[in-house]
Amino acid sequence: MRSETIIRFVLVRYGGKPAVVISVAMASGGDGLALGKALHSAMKTAAAGLPAGMKLFQVEDQSLVIREAVNTFLIKFAVALTVVLLVAFISLGWRSGVIVALSVPLTLSAVALYMGAMNISLDRISLGALILSLGLLVDDAIISIEAMVVQLEAGHNREDSAAFAWTHTAFPMLTGTLLTVVSFLPVGLAHSTTGEYAGEIFWVSGAALIFSWIVAVIFIPFLGVHLLSEERDARSLEKTKQSRTALIEAKLHVLLVTTLRHNRTIAGGTILVLFLSVAGLFFVDQQFFPQSDRPELIVDVAMRAGTSIEQTSKLAGYLEKNLIGHSSLHHMETHIGDGAPRFYLPYGPATPSASHATLLLVAQDLHAREDLIRTINAIPVPPDVNLHVQRLSLGPTADFPVQYRIIGPDPSQLRTIAQDVAAILSRTGQAVGVQSDWGSRTPTLTFDADPDRLALFQTDRDGVASQLQAVISGTIAGNIPSGQKRIPIIVRSGTPLRNDPGQWNDIPIRTGVGMMPLGQLGTIRPTSAFPILWQRNGELCLTVQSDVISSVQPAGVVQKAAADIATLTHKLPAGYRIEIGGDAELSDTANDAIFTLLPLTGGLMLLLLMLQLQNVPRAFLVIASAPLGLVGAVAALLAFQAPFGFVALLGLIALAGMIMRNTILLVDQIQTNHQAGMSADEAVIAATMTRARPVVLTALSAIFAFIPLSFNVFWGPMAIVMIGGLIGGTVLTLVALPAVYTLLFDRSSRQIQDLHHV
Repeated sequence: MRSETIIRFVLVRYGGKPAVVISVAMASGGDGLALGKALHSAMKTAAAGLPAGMKLFQVEDQSLVIREAVNTFLIKFAVALTVVLLVAFISLGWRSGVIVALSVPLTLSAVALYMGAMNISLDRISLGALILSLGLLVDDAIISIEAMVVQLEAGHNREDSAAFAWTHTAFPMLTGTLLTVVSFLPVGLAHSTTGEYAGEIFWVSGAALIFSWIVAVIFIPFLGVHLLSEERDARSLEKTKQSRTALIEAKLHVLLVTTLRHNRTIAGGTILVLFLSVAGLFFVDQQFFPQSDRPELIVDVAMRAGTSIEQTSKLAGYLEKNLIGHSSLHHMETHIGDGAPRFYLPYGPATPSASHATLLLVAQDLHAREDLIRTINAIPVPPDVNLHVQRLSLGPTADFPVQYRIIGPDPSQLRTIAQDVAAILSRTGQAVGVQSDWGSRTPTLTFDADPDRLALFQTDRDGVASQLQAVISGTIAGNIPSGQKRIPIIVRSGTPLRNDPGQWNDIPIRTGVGMMPLGQLGTIRPTSAFPILWQRNGELCLTVQSDVISSVQPAGVVQKAAADIATLTHKLPAGYRIEIGGDAELSDTANDAIFTLLPLTGGLMLLLLMLQLQNVPRAFLVIASAPLGLVGAVAALLAFQAPFGFVALLGLIALAGMIMRNTILLVDQIQTNHQAGMSADEAVIAATMTRARPVVLTALSAIFAFIPLSFNVFWGPMAIVMIGGLIGGTVLTLVALPAVYTLLFDRSSRQIQDLHHV
């Protein structure tokens, strides 16, 4: 026996040359850009003092990523803000447009103060939430200023117009704003990894919407009193009224009369279109989180368990030689015996193992990244070596996007079932790199202890096993202090004995009667076994896992294999089962966490509506209008071939809130008209025509605000959902909702032909 000091079996190379990696993590609450500047300064100082032949390279620079993300946000924000303001200037005039424009910095300043007080930093989620809010925060301002403009056009003075905007729109807008905020509640309170990752959307968007309402009901009327003009001579007023009525209101009036005349047909058609939209979701690609737009690639190399670090290093060097000098490669870092440092939140480093290596490749750009993937897949490797090439994800994700867990008591039976599952995945033609986490059986030597001999020599299996462990693998006998660390001292036998199984029968084992050769206590026989047996909740669990080709989503592979997996499941022996893991499981877990909070969300929405409308059927009508945006959203997803995932689900939630806000404003106006003595049809038509312009303007401002965001990898599906949903939802709100309202709340026989002059 001899002792030796082992620091760690990890090798690192940069560009194929030996290297040492220094990883720096930012302290909680730190500034990423400030940290980047400090590191650059420290690098210059350190590089100047390096010995000859040594160089210092920065492999990852998070401050650069942050700077690019912030700059991209500012560009998209500026474009979206410009478009929104253009809509306001063109549709409302320059005075009203200036007032709407002033509402934006007022709201954002309040949001910035709130984020600072709540320690919410600018990151991908909070920046996206601000852009999402931009499409929403001018809605209340437009509604408020529109109400004032209409009153001014009717000849009222500025003070009375401002008072009208407060009395007729403030509280319906508040209810609608709170409805939109509550619709994001499941995202903010969801108890899941995804909820933790994306929860800032609720807090940032909610704050922006509430502050936008405060600005709309306090500052907008104040600015309107001081900036709007009430000078309206009879000719200009008549001209304005004629132009508005002749070009827009007359056509809308005719459309509404026709709609109410055929309200049953309109209502039935709306329900049919909604059903078709729900069915259309099955034809939309399902996605959990999109792939990152960063150029990094992670290549995990898994060799047969028990492989020495020297052999793993040799294979990693073989891969390096095939990649160094490639035109698509910017630089490469290799970690042998360990995974790469966690330089990116959704990335999880591999478990340290001498038989594992990780290559961190940084491509020249996204096109070069895909070229590198094709190159790696074309490199021939031994059959017992598994390569796992993965792009970074923009959200929580599994190591392998497609996973099936086979659970049961017998390892051999689990392996047989796993082979069937692997064959099913391979037949889909969309799964690549199919493998199991147990690996392949490896040759092994098994010591069969003789119970009678153990009893005779006064020892047991545990005593023999611990001594064999110490001789062959080693045991920790102490440690050596080294600064703040302690280096373990491993005690084991010399290399000649450890590497020669023929000598193992002569290994001395301490027993109750003295030292005895191992061969006197049992028999050593060659066999094969799985090097690793994973368990899940105390049960043996073998996972079959794979990547997918770049043109499909993981959910598509799972769906394609579903029928064959179901058939195999029915044939399983008693005590065995198959569970779906990977991105499909993560997506279901995230959705379940949200759906669990839907009853609370629905209850709060109903409470808000009851406080505003004080009528149960009308409150349920507002809630029932939430799915109207699904029609345009599904059509847009299909038209642009965009996937539906967690981010797109956020868009649907925001869309539902916006549509309900428009609905409650419309229903509230209908009730006001009823109280003024109008008949059912008159009240519906007058309310719809009154609310049409603010509804259309707010929809247009949001649509144009989301156009720049639709080209973003992460937020693109959400923007597409919002754009399509707002187009379809706005049309249905102004056409289908009046028909449904009269169908539900006016059962008397009516003649509406005389309503052309309402």
